[in-house]
Amino acid sequence: MNGLKDISGEKQVVSAPFFLRGTLVEGDANRHSSRDLGVDFATPELDLDLAVHPRSEVPPLLNVPLEEIVDFLVETGERIRDPKNALMQDCIDRMCSTHILPREVVAQQAYYASMQLDRERLMAEVEQSFSDPAALDGWVPKQDHTGRKSFVRAYAPRLIHVLPGNSPGVAVKSIAHGALVKSVNLFKMASSDPFTTVAILRTMSEIDAAHPIVQSMSAAYWRGGDETLERILYRPQYFDKIVAWGGGDAINNVIKYLGPGFQLVSFDPKTSISMVGKEAFDSAEATAQAADLAATDVMTLNQEACVASRYQFVEGSEEQVDAFCQLLHEGIVQRAAASGDVRPLDGGMKEEIEMMQLMGDDQRIWGKTDGTGIVIRSDRPVDFHPINKTANVVRVASLDKAVQYVNVATQTVGFYPFDRMPDYRDQIASGGAQRIVHLGEAGPSTIGNPHDGMYQLHRFVNWVVHEDGTVQP
Repeated sequence: MNGLKDISGEKQVVSAPFFLRGTLVEGDANRHSSRDLGVDFATPELDLDLAVHPRSEVPPLLNVPLEEIVDFLVETGERIRDPKNALMQDCIDRMCSTHILPREVVAQQAYYASMQLDRERLMAEVEQSFSDPAALDGWVPKQDHTGRKSFVRAYAPRLIHVLPGNSPGVAVKSIAHGALVKSVNLFKMASSDPFTTVAILRTMSEIDAAHPIVQSMSAAYWRGGDETLERILYRPQYFDKIVAWGGGDAINNVIKYLGPGFQLVSFDPKTSISMVGKEAFDSAEATAQAADLAATDVMTLNQEACVASRYQFVEGSEEQVDAFCQLLHEGIVQRAAASGDVRPLDGGMKEEIEMMQLMGDDQRIWGKTDGTGIVIRSDRPVDFHPINKTANVVRVASLDKAVQYVNVATQTVGFYPFDRMPDYRDQIASGGAQRIVHLGEAGPSTIGNPHDGMYQLHRFVNWVVHEDGTVQP
């Protein structure tokens, strides 16, 4: 793995280059620490003239046909999956030095993320988001009932993407979405993954360095909240919208820069849950099935993804729910061991759980606080955020009681049994959740569906109108 030694010669510092509108920029002018592991990585100085595409020039992709863009994205996906792609292999090596997930999990996620660059999938996203995709390629003529004419275009926006670090899939999706809406893009990478986006853009550059997609994309890292950069970049003179993923601190930092002409498209921090009805205890087979499906949702991306279940609300007696917990724990442990994920629990969460073990009979715990997997059964949700192979099973007398725990921070609700979903979906949606799925299917999603309550591509573009007067009789 490439690295830089510090002055003492004892410590390896990973190099994290930038990619700015077709140009690879390397250097070690700045030293940073990764969010999760505290590993040092070095970056060059950010040349703002390279990072910002001037408004005096139309976006490079503006007049490139959507079909050609899709062709290029499909070829990029094939290159990412190619085991001979040295750029991606090196990226995975570097990423494993700063990321908390095991190498095998990181590599698998990069591979599966590249599957998003599929022709049918990409076109389905466009067609679901736009009633007339022709508006991406040109000015679509309209005429109202009074005879007034106009032309409408989904015009290419200028976007800053504040990426999360928990999954390379977001980097692939963000690049694809930026290309599909023909935007000018600056990707702010996360400290836990300042590598994947650059590796993908470099792969694109190897296909065709002069392609307008390559010329429309830049990726760099700076510390979130660095006002010396953000006060300059986060302006409507340079960008139309900021697409922000991440926790509350990341979103709150962006909000202070918003104003006329500079909008926020926010993928707020979300928590996903499971709701398991009493039918799970109709038979031993049903209990085993429900617990196995719940374990699948808990361990989505080793519980690092927003769609991964944190809380499981289970309708049943204490004896029944405890039987479910035992099977759920076994499923989590098996999946953790298969992935090679041996991360210990965070010290604060470990102390919370150990304190619960000393407090009495209000809860029961399966497993140890060693990171191999743990299940906590309680009568109300725990006060901390379950993560790193940790499930909190909340026993409820009825799923009607579980609905009260759904709020605007609830993203996905995995539901069992499946035939009761229609009875609860309105209540769940009213509580604030954005997605209801079969238990065990939190990870996969229907292509082109809204995400976090919106059609993303539709929100990204600038809808521009050319009014052309009234048709003369």
